[in-house]
This record gives sequence, structure tokens and C-alpha cells, in this order.
Amino acid sequence: LVQAEDVRRTGSAALDLAYVACGRADAYFEAGVKAWDIAAGVLLVREAGGRVCDFKGATPARMDSRGPETQQIVAGNVKNSEILQKVLVNTGYAAEFDAKF
Repeated sequence: LVQAEDVRRTGSAALDLAYVACGRADAYFEAGVKAWDIAAGVLLVREAGGRVCDFKGATPARMDSRGPETQQIVAGNVKNSEILQKVLVNTGYAAEFDAKF
């Protein structure tokens, strides 16, 4: 994230994803969000042509064995989301999240 101009959080996963969908934000990531907090925003990003994945690059599950409160998400246009997803893996953040849950 050293190359990031700024990091901002609104406190709302849905709003952050809406900002990505409309181009107001370049990318978004978060761990530990609930599925119902991101469902509408994921749709907005996908409909706008963006990419949504988990920290490992896979499509996020609606529910996984860890439960809805442990969702992880990366969103942005294809280029930005791929870069951010790789940063999360290379810095160990993705592995740290997996270890907690």
C-alpha cells in the first residue's frame, strides 16, 4: 500500500463498494464483513464491470464453513483489484486472516 495516494473508510461496506462501482474509489478490501453487508455492493461493482474476489482471488462465497461474519472481499476494476489482492497475499495479510478464523 506504499504506492497508495490515500486510504479512506466510510464505515459502511455497502457505501465503500458503491463508491468503487461509480468510480469514486479505486478499490476496496475488508476482512470479517458479514455477507449481508456486502451483497448489494458486490452486485453494484459487478454490474459496473468491476471485479470482486476474496483475498486469494476466488469468487467470495455467500456462506462458507466459517460463517457469514468472516467474509473477505477485494473489489475494484480488474487491474486495481488484481494488484490489491496480490498485495494482501504478498504482505501476509491474507494468511493472517485465515489464521484467525
